[in-house]
Amino acid sequence: MAFGIKRKEMSDWKAKVAKGEVAFLTHFWTDPRFPASHAVTKAGCADLSKLIEWGETFGLKKEWIHHNKDYPHFDLMGAVQLKVLEAHNLIEHIERFRLR
Repeated sequence: MAFGIKRKEMSDWKAKVAKGEVAFLTHFWTDPRFPASHAVTKAGCADLSKLIEWGETFGLKKEWIHHNKDYPHFDLMGAVQLKVLEAHNLIEHIERFRLR
């Protein structure tokens, strides 16, 4: 279950993904399979080759891509989530969702 984001944030992320940009969306999230995580970052891009290449720079495997309709993405949690957000200077995501 996702919460803590505005509809505009979601639509902006979808638009960037659809254009072939690597885009990021962080939101609060709960899933009993991952009790240590309270937020997830979706790193998406409609250009699968670009998404795969981007993911490889962070040690992500193409098999981990969620092929969600027009918005393929990786779900990032924990240490890799922080590493990616810091690498892309998305400090606001880290602070807003209390990831440190």
